[in-house]
Amino acid sequence: MTSILCPSISFNVKRSKPEVIAPAKPTPHEVKSLSDIDDQAGLQFYSPGVHFYHSNPSKVAHDPANVIKAALAEALVYYYPIAGRLREQPDGKLVVDCTGEGAMFVEADADVELEYLGDPITPPIPFIDRLLFDSELMGLGVVDQPLLYIQVTRFKCGGFTFGVKTCHIIADGFGVAQFQTAISELARGAKQPSVLPVWDRHLLLARDPPVPTHIHREYEPIEDATQEEYDMVLKTPPANLVDRSFFFGPNQISALRRHVQSLKPMSHVSRFELITAAVWRSRTISLDYNPDSEVRVQFPVNLRGKMVPPLPTGFYGNAFARAMAFSKAGKLCSSPLEYALKLIQEAKAKATSTDFLQSLADMLVQRKRPRFLVARTFMVSDLTRAGFQTVDFGWGGGMHGTKPFPWVVTFYTSFKNSVDEEVVVVPMCLPEAAMETFKEEMESLIQT
Repeated sequence: MTSILCPSISFNVKRSKPEVIAPAKPTPHEVKSLSDIDDQAGLQFYSPGVHFYHSNPSKVAHDPANVIKAALAEALVYYYPIAGRLREQPDGKLVVDCTGEGAMFVEADADVELEYLGDPITPPIPFIDRLLFDSELMGLGVVDQPLLYIQVTRFKCGGFTFGVKTCHIIADGFGVAQFQTAISELARGAKQPSVLPVWDRHLLLARDPPVPTHIHREYEPIEDATQEEYDMVLKTPPANLVDRSFFFGPNQISALRRHVQSLKPMSHVSRFELITAAVWRSRTISLDYNPDSEVRVQFPVNLRGKMVPPLPTGFYGNAFARAMAFSKAGKLCSSPLEYALKLIQEAKAKATSTDFLQSLADMLVQRKRPRFLVARTFMVSDLTRAGFQTVDFGWGGGMHGTKPFPWVVTFYTSFKNSVDEEVVVVPMCLPEAAMETFKEEMESLIQT
């Protein structure tokens, strides 16, 4: 099992004065309603991500910051709600005031070459804050604030990074990738984005009256969870946390498949399901929970193309549900990998049923937009198919990574190795002793 303990890297970044980039042309000034999937308390944050681009000899005369800045202004003509601001209504609901004010943008320069950061650069990225808009310059919360913050950081070698913080209320991962692709297409000289944006948030509103048809346990507390367990997620995580990246190429995926050969047909077992089953089970073993404690794994499921009728092409709002599998810790740890895999597949099947997202919207309105709950919950998000790898501003394709979230969250990303195989990167953050156990458990699954 290949894994890398994340090193500490020292370098400096000098930022220029931030500026506001408005749409390149006048845009409608109107108020747009959000869907009831968008308008969740748990989405009121900025989702970060960074793209890394190596130098390109054909682009030495071009400043990536200027190229991206101009393309951003053009893209905001099409995606003009992103140039607006969130406003809170008297009943607490959020709307988008399309003011055309624009997005925040800052140029920066690093004092090292891009290669200094690693080859390849893989998540988790401990220095990522230096490549993202300074949080101290951002306003408090998301209401009445810019919805988008961008930092373009130039490196001494001619490479650069494109760091973005996007308000999750306005778009999910697929929507953000669609918007960033539009910027990159315009940067390469396109007349307009290849996929035009569609708002249509009314398609994901709750019914009147709301009638949930599913039990949404991802928003239900674990009965015996303590306040300390909830605080451990965000406020007071365990001491001695360490970061390590684990890599799953074709050989590792084949090894995992050998553990679940009794499942037929094997073609219905996805790479994501295999990795998540192995990681959830190994992580639970490493944290040594009480055998009778309920543990959970939660992951967003993109529902574009899975609803009836389907969402229109170009929809960039939040269109995902949180699938959740759960088990007693003792049962999960003592059972073969197949047990965890079946639980994950069942959770995914439930979340992708045609009426699940409508039921979720109804439940969120009925219960006044509750937060999803995180005690004893491992959260996984698969970004390998979102489309970030195709964001090319003219310098060639780049590697995409995201900022480490609390230690209970991980993001799957991918890159091509030296023999052109796609490798999934799984960053993990665990207490030091637990990390060693986790590594041993994963190696036993891969080597068997």
